[in-house]
Amino acid sequence: MVYAAVKRVLPLPSGYTMSKDSREERQVDLFLPQLTTLPLRDQRETMERPFFSLSKRKRLKPIDYVSPDKKVTVHVSANSEYGLATIYDLDILIYCASVLMEHKRRGANDIPQTLHIVPYDMLRTLKRDVGGRAYELLGNALDRLQSTTVKTNIRSGDAVDTTFSWLDSHSQIRDRSGTIRGMRITLAKWFYDGVLMEGGVLAIDPTYFSLTGGRERWLYRVARKHAGGAGSDGFAISMPTLFEKSGAEGDYRRFKFEIGKIAKEDALPGYSLTLEARDGAEPMLRMTRRAKEDSVTSQAPSPALAAQHEEAAPEAPAIAFPDQGHIAFTAFGAIARANLPSPQRDHGLVADDFRSFLRQREIALDAKNITTIFATFCTKQRAAS
Repeated sequence: MVYAAVKRVLPLPSGYTMSKDSREERQVDLFLPQLTTLPLRDQRETMERPFFSLSKRKRLKPIDYVSPDKKVTVHVSANSEYGLATIYDLDILIYCASVLMEHKRRGANDIPQTLHIVPYDMLRTLKRDVGGRAYELLGNALDRLQSTTVKTNIRSGDAVDTTFSWLDSHSQIRDRSGTIRGMRITLAKWFYDGVLMEGGVLAIDPTYFSLTGGRERWLYRVARKHAGGAGSDGFAISMPTLFEKSGAEGDYRRFKFEIGKIAKEDALPGYSLTLEARDGAEPMLRMTRRAKEDSVTSQAPSPALAAQHEEAAPEAPAIAFPDQGHIAFTAFGAIARANLPSPQRDHGLVADDFRSFLRQREIALDAKNITTIFATFCTKQRAAS
């Protein structure tokens, strides 16, 4: 984990007088992780049941799942305008779960259900393009997450169904040019509680976001859930049961063919897949954890491919907090609007206080994660009186 600032308090310049708010801000710990190096966490209960469409194509057909013992049910339905949330949209929930767990790790007393997100940081973490249509596609994903309806008894017992959407609400903050600079995402209570409960998340490999196929992504999550702690023998599951757990569209025969192809390629990060034939029965898929050296070897790209990715990687745009003046029509104005408590203080005064804050801690105006530092600074401010 790379941290953004040094936790220390420097002596004030001679003759400098601090306001009450500044004195309080001076005590704030600015141990801020760069969000592009955030330890990634996935919500455990969603990793083996069919909650998401595995295709990028718009899906309107509901998912109906009943466990083999008839005790667990999952019903997922789509809004006709947006379609079902996809396993690619799930990336946003994984990012949000990771942010919540970082709050918890740092000992926050009041972990928010509403998160203030810098989209650029999220896109970089999810290994997505940060230009062109990236922000439009991100908005579409948020719409699907909010409009998809889930009904399940997975946590409340077979006598009680809980109905929710993945997001309670979301909003986008744009600057004067119309560029999205900030997002406010309110998570469903079901998901929020599931992340923060004891044992509610599992760590995942960042390489997961490089998997392009929906079935590959889903299989990785199943393997992580079941084979992560299963020992050298791993975890085996019959192909028909796997089909039911996937919620995939199409027939079983097609699913079986595609899973067989993925198993033959055997390219999931951290886990090996093996098809096991059985006399007079459908085959089993065995998932086993790779030895570390095998995992590294299997995931190492060729030099040519690595060079191609290096050349194609977008450079992070240089951004610095203005050394003077108002921030109303800058990216930092959008961040202030998204993060200051209401009623909000004058943004010009907040900017002046933030500059003092940076000077006291010897943090550069163009620090690599200055946007994250400012967002956190804003959340610590008092509302205007």
